[in-house]
Amino acid sequence: MIGRLNHVAIAVPDLEKAAAVYRAALGAAVSDAMALPDHGVTVVFVELDNTKVELLEPLGENSPIASYLEKNPAGGMHHICYEVPDILAARDRLKADGARVLGDGEPKIGAHGKPVLFLHPKDFCGTLVELEQV
Repeated sequence: MIGRLNHVAIAVPDLEKAAAVYRAALGAAVSDAMALPDHGVTVVFVELDNTKVELLEPLGENSPIASYLEKNPAGGMHHICYEVPDILAARDRLKADGARVLGDGEPKIGAHGKPVLFLHPKDFCGTLVELEQV
C-alpha cells in the first residue's frame, strides 16, 4: 500500500536557526518558509536527492507542535510521511484493520498541496505517520 518515503519531519523551536544549520553545516538546499495555518505549523523543506526533511515550528497558540516542543524543548523527530496512490482507500483499509486516523478522519491539504492524513503513533511502533496522496 505505501509507496516511497516522502519526508521525515523534525519539530524545531526556531525555524530560521534550524534552516541555517542545514544550509551552513550540511550545505543543503532549503526551501522558503511556508505557513500552514490549517495544520498550525510553519515549515521549510530540506531537499535531498532521494527524499526531503521537513523542519517545522509552531504557528499559533493551538499548534500541535507546541505541546511536542514543551516535552522536547530542543526539538526532535516528529513524524514520517509515506506516499500512497489513493488516500481514501488507504484510510479505509487501515481503519478496517484497526488503525486510528487522527482528527476527523478526513484528509486535509498538506504542504505540497496534496491530501494528507495522520495515523496514531501507538498503532505504528510509537511513530506518528503521515500519509500523502501522490
